Order: sequence, then structure tokens, then C-alpha cells
Amino acid sequence: MGGPAAPASDGRRPRWSKDAEKYLLPTEQPPVIATRRHWAVLIVPALKALPVLAVGGWLLVLDPDNRVTSSVGLVGLVGALGYLTLRVGEWWMRHFIVTNRRVLLTTGIVVRTVALLPLRRITDLTYKETLLGQLLGYGTFRFESAGQQQALSEITYLPRADVLYRDVSDLLFGGDGADSGDDEGSSEPSPRAAREPQPPEDTGPGTSGRARAPEGGHRDTAPNPPLRPRGPRSPRVAGRRVREGGR
Repeated sequence: MGGPAAPASDGRRPRWSKDAEKYLLPTEQPPVIATRRHWAVLIVPALKALPVLAVGGWLLVLDPDNRVTSSVGLVGLVGALGYLTLRVGEWWMRHFIVTNRRVLLTTGIVVRTVALLPLRRITDLTYKETLLGQLLGYGTFRFESAGQQQALSEITYLPRADVLYRDVSDLLFGGDGADSGDDEGSSEPSPRAAREPQPPEDTGPGTSGRARAPEGGHRDTAPNPPLRPRGPRSPRVAGRRVREGGR
């Protein structure tokens, strides 16, 4: 069943390799993780179908000559088997794939659907294991990405979730990290390089790295000329100007 992507031990191509060829870029192959969900996802459908199978089989053998009970029992058996077949087919065709750039979830039997989330948009990863999950070996991943709701916000019943968690965490936060680039695979400049200040202009010796003012022009950093001092003003008393010295 799966874990970190690896060829099948018997030499046959794994089922996820078809999805990898169809939906992955050449630079994303082989994927880091490729697996289907744990078989425990089939426990609930099986518990729902078993009572219907039991009742249908009982009605079918209760009175074989009675067309009513036989027909009801046959319909119950066919419906329960069809329901189980559909759930098993969905489990078999659903794959969780992680590359050095994206997280993908492929679903569907007749109509295939691919949900993807770029690694560079993931801001947090939550890993949860229930008591039954610890006993059977599965867990749940919850991705958070820049406050947006994504189709891949939660993936349940992942097998060997502790191993997958370490692999995904190494891609997101490890030394290698997610590949730089946009969602289409084009490289992007480093944010550090974008913030790097430009070196000052070389304006010749003796200028101390400052830009030279244009000839005959006015430099913005030059000090403003001092204001002309005003002469003393005669004081006013009760609305009349009094000469200095008095009368």
C-alpha cells in the first residue's frame, strides 16, 4: 500500500504511477510520497452493508418459492454488494501524492478529479491520531494555507502517518525546503536579493559617496539662506505707539 514513493517489490508498476505520469511535471518525478488511504476507511461502509447483506440473504433462503421475500432479499443483496464495490473502487483509485512542489489528491472512478496545493502556500501542518488510528496505523493531516479554504485542508486515513508527517515536514520546514518558484514552476527571485540595497553612485574622489549637485543648480540638501533680521519695533500702549524714551 504505500508510503514514500517506491516501485513495487514484484516489479509491477504501482497504480499511482499512472496518475504521476498524467498530472506531475517532469521536474516533480518521482514523487516524494505516493499512497492511497488506509484500508480502515472501508470499516464504516462494511458495517453499513453487512446488516443488509445478512437480511437479504435470510429473506432469499427463508422461502424460495415466495417471490416477494425472494425479490426483496435479492434486491438487498445486490444493493449492498454494489455499495461495497463502489466504496472499494473509490478507495483503490484515490491517491495522495506529494512532490517537491505540490500536494495532490486524485479521486474518482469514471470522472477523475485532481485537487492540488502548492507547498509554498502551506503555512501550518497539523497531524492527528485517534486511539483506533494508533492501533491500526493511520492518521489525519490538516493543512493551513494563508487563511484560505482549500480542497486539501484535511486528509483522513493516511497510512503510516508518522512517517509521512516527517517526510512532509522535511519538505516544508527542513533544510531543503520546498522548491522556489511560482505555481507554474517558474523561478522567482529571492526575497533577500530583492530587498538588497543598491550601492551608492561613484561620484569621484573627495565626495564621500554623496551625489554631486548639478552645475549651476541648487542641491536639495543645501541649507536655506538665513532670514534678514528685522529692526526693533516701538511698543504700543492703549492703542497708541509710544516712542522710546517717552515724552
